[in-house]
Amino acid sequence: MRNKKIFMGLLFIAILAFSAVFIQNMDVNSRAKKGEDDDADNHERIEKLLNKMTLEEKIGQLMMVGFRGTEKSDEITELIEQKHIGGVIYFDRNMKSPKQVARLSNSLQQTANQSAHSLPLMVAIDQEGGDIIRMKERVSPLPPQQDLGKNASIEDMYKVARLNGTELGSMGININFAPVLDLSKTDKRSLGQDPEKVYQYGKKAIQGLNDVSITGALKHFPGNGRSEIDPHVETSSVEANQLDLENSDIYPFKQIISEMDNQKFFVMVTHIKYPAYDKEKPASLSKIIIEDLLRGKLKYEGLVVTDDLEMGAVNKYFSYDEMGKQAILAGADLLLVCHEYSHELEVYNGLLQSVKAGEVPMDRINESVKRVLTYKLNNMKQTKADPDQAEKVVKNPESIKFIESLSEDE
Repeated sequence: MRNKKIFMGLLFIAILAFSAVFIQNMDVNSRAKKGEDDDADNHERIEKLLNKMTLEEKIGQLMMVGFRGTEKSDEITELIEQKHIGGVIYFDRNMKSPKQVARLSNSLQQTANQSAHSLPLMVAIDQEGGDIIRMKERVSPLPPQQDLGKNASIEDMYKVARLNGTELGSMGININFAPVLDLSKTDKRSLGQDPEKVYQYGKKAIQGLNDVSITGALKHFPGNGRSEIDPHVETSSVEANQLDLENSDIYPFKQIISEMDNQKFFVMVTHIKYPAYDKEKPASLSKIIIEDLLRGKLKYEGLVVTDDLEMGAVNKYFSYDEMGKQAILAGADLLLVCHEYSHELEVYNGLLQSVKAGEVPMDRINESVKRVLTYKLNNMKQTKADPDQAEKVVKNPESIKFIESLSEDE
């Protein structure tokens, strides 16, 4: 009798264990199927959107622009409503307090939501740390990447990126054009000269941003750390052979691209020239560098964004209507025009006319629009910010204490 009770008890335990495993597997399978269904639904929606969108709407989605003012101006409203612009980028001129920035983001998103297809806006910023911090007095004092590369642990790198992303997200910003992966011993924006360390720390920065729903960007491909000339002012060339570049400057980009989900970060392409690949054109306008190297050899599948097309390295040598066309033909997906409304219109109209004239194939436009739509539908589920919460989150005492602890550890 006792043995029978033991047997029945063991049988009951076995049935419970089997049931738990069975239910767990069902749950895993159910979630996997839901993920597949979501992907299929998004794919179907993207194809439908592509078929419905006008050429003007498609061109607009391939642009990210800057504007003046801390409130929604007539110019940016017109660009969103009439030109269907895909994204905006903030600078100090747009930011005076966390609450105000959150309200501005909500206002811009509301305008975008009222458009024909209700596509959310990409809202971006350059919040690298050190000297490159927008609204510097009102956000946490992020250290320059050079200090993090020299003194911080790899986990501290993650925590800084996560903290930064949390603050940005609270203000309705969903993209941070960081980290910088350029190799340099002297540049404060650089994590250092060691390609392996820059890759490891850069990867942690992307993870920290991603874990609070912020998209990062690897820049400035294929690495402009060797140049002594600021591309904001003038063009320059990196005189190194392909093998040298791919074992050093390009190495951090290559490793992150191969190891991480390419939908979770952009790649920003520099305006510097690399004669080892293309003797004529800067990287941002070079099909050899974007299509053959970045997409072909490195197998990058995410969004490619140009550096600001108003920089001296390109605007001294190319007209704005020509630059947009050349960048798209080279394989770029997103054209960044950060400052002047007139230049933004020139890039938009130049690309529009180039497509109408048959100089840019419609297939090339659709390819990039599809990438933008894929990114937006998969990554931009929540766009509304809470202004009161932003005021509490940004530069809170705990964040300042953590940043201060990093300098104490040096």
